[in-house]
Amino acid sequence: MAQQQPIRLVGGTGSPYTQKMLALLRYRRLPYAITWGQPEQVCDALGVEKPRPGLLPTFLFEEEGGLRAVTDSTPIIRRLEEMVSSRSVLPDDPALAFIDYLIEDFADEWCTKYMFHYRWYPKLDADNAGTLLPYSFDVSLPKDGHDQLKQWVAERQISRLYVVGSNDTTAPVIDASYRRFLAAMENHLAHQKFMLGNRPGAGDFGLYGQLTQLVGFDPTPRAIAHEVSPRTVAWVDHMDDQSGHEPEAQDWIKLGDQPESLRGLMQEIGRVYAPVQLANARAVHAGDKTWESEIDGARWTQQTFPYQAKCLTWTNERYRALSDVDRAAVDRLLQGTGVETMLSLA
Repeated sequence: MAQQQPIRLVGGTGSPYTQKMLALLRYRRLPYAITWGQPEQVCDALGVEKPRPGLLPTFLFEEEGGLRAVTDSTPIIRRLEEMVSSRSVLPDDPALAFIDYLIEDFADEWCTKYMFHYRWYPKLDADNAGTLLPYSFDVSLPKDGHDQLKQWVAERQISRLYVVGSNDTTAPVIDASYRRFLAAMENHLAHQKFMLGNRPGAGDFGLYGQLTQLVGFDPTPRAIAHEVSPRTVAWVDHMDDQSGHEPEAQDWIKLGDQPESLRGLMQEIGRVYAPVQLANARAVHAGDKTWESEIDGARWTQQTFPYQAKCLTWTNERYRALSDVDRAAVDRLLQGTGVETMLSLA
C-alpha cells in the first residue's frame, strides 16, 4: 500500500544524516514533512518522549499509543522498506546487499570523521560553520543572539574534535584518506552512475549525506573535492533528487560483474576504517574509555564508542548470515583490500 500521510521528521540543513534521509525519501517518492529545528523542542511541544541519544534527524512515527520519536538512519531505512516496498534502495542479491551495507556503514561512521574534522579543525571552516549553523535553525536571529550562539557552538564543537580522533597528529591522515576516497569515487563514477550499478543503494545515500557538507558547506573540503574529483561534485548535485529515476531490477550489477574501480573504495575502507573498528572493539571489550593504535602510519587516539563496536558486530552478523556461495562472492571482491580483517566466521 502506498504511503499516504507525510512522514514527519525534525532535522538540520547542516546535518549530513538529515540530508541523507531527505534525498532517500525523495528518491523513494515517500511524502514527508520536515521541521527545521531541535528535536528536543519539537518533542516537548508534541508531548512525545525524547529519544536517547538525541540525534538529527529525528523521525516521528505513528505507532500504537501515539507518536514515537526515532533516530538512527540505518534501521530507519529498513523500517521504511517494510512500510513501502517500491523503489527499494536495498539490493535483492544478498552478496550485493552486504557490500551496500558496508558502504553505508563506512559513510556513516568514517566519512563523518572527514566532515567533522574539516568543519571544525581549519580556522576558516570553523568560522564559516559557527556563522551559518545558528542561522540554519533561525535565519531571523538578532545579531547579539547570533554572536553569542556562534561562539558557544564553535567552542563546543572545536573542543569535541578529540571525539572523532582529529588533532594535529591525525589531521594529515584524515586529509590523505579524504583525498584517496575522492580519487576512488572519481575512478568509480567514470564507470557507472551509482556505487553498485545504475540505481542508488542505501550506501549511495550514506555517502551523499556526508558529501553534501564536504562539497556544499565547508570551504576546505569543497576546494579539495573540486580539485580531486569533479565527478563527485556533480554526483552530489544529481543525488539530491533522484525522484525522476526509474529503476529496474537489472540495474543492480552483480559483484562478479562490477568494475575493478569498486575495489578502490573497498581498499580505503580496509586501510583506515577496518583498523579503527578493530581497535575500538578491543577497547570496548576491555572496558577502556579511550584507545590508541596506529592508523595509516600515525598514532591515533580516540574516545571509545560502544555504538561503533555494535556496528562491527552487526556487519559480522550479516557476513555470517550469507550463504557459502554469496560469502565466496564477497570474499573475492574484498580479498587483499584489508576489509577482510574485520570479518570473521567465529
